[in-house]
Amino acid sequence: MLDTALMIGLALIVLAMGMNVYRLAIGPDIPDRLLALDTLYVNSIALIVMLGLWLNTKTYFEAAILIAMLGFVSTMAICRYLLRGDIIE
Repeated sequence: MLDTALMIGLALIVLAMGMNVYRLAIGPDIPDRLLALDTLYVNSIALIVMLGLWLNTKTYFEAAILIAMLGFVSTMAICRYLLRGDIIE
């Protein structure tokens, strides 16, 4: 039963990532693309955690934490660049 739930969850996360890539490519303006990119990395974290559950390894959880930290920092850097035009002042 758990394998079936994990497979359905993985399929839905991959579908959500596909929709995020579509919005990232077609998005009408920069904030929409930024939100799509932010949501894409959150979905990738969920995908990696679910793969870790499915394969029963702890390495994937460490990779998910690393992606979460890098995603937060990159989102903040892009927002600062869009608001001020400079990342570090």
